[in-house]
Amino acid sequence: MKISGLKILVIIFSVTMLSCSRQPEPIKYGEDSCNYCGMTIVSQAHSAQAVSGKGKQFKYDAIECMMNDMVQNPTELAIKHVANYSNPGEMIDAETAGYVISDTINSPMGANLAAVKIVNDNDNLITWEELKAQFQGNKPLTVNYQE
Repeated sequence: MKISGLKILVIIFSVTMLSCSRQPEPIKYGEDSCNYCGMTIVSQAHSAQAVSGKGKQFKYDAIECMMNDMVQNPTELAIKHVANYSNPGEMIDAETAGYVISDTINSPMGANLAAVKIVNDNDNLITWEELKAQFQGNKPLTVNYQE
């Protein structure tokens, strides 16, 4: 059986498009390693993930690893997700999440940092822009949410 050149091109194009998906791949907890620190990702309450504009997957064991990686290795990211601390295993948009820093939160890398869905604009939560500024060294965070 002969396959025409057009069919071969369609197959190659399809495989290429599927391999460059901009959708995040699920984190395999206990198996995947953090792109920043190399630790095995185990905490469903603290993990994070990103996908570049070209479809490259980045998985992190903690939000602080994603933030440090973004500062040290700037890459255009199409998707940035963080684990919802209130509902472990659920990933939420990093830019619309609210952030909490508290001594009662034991994140994997010791930043005591967690993300939650913003329910009320009056919540005393750190915004994405404030968190980025803190990790870039531009602004100290003074918010300490008490649970």
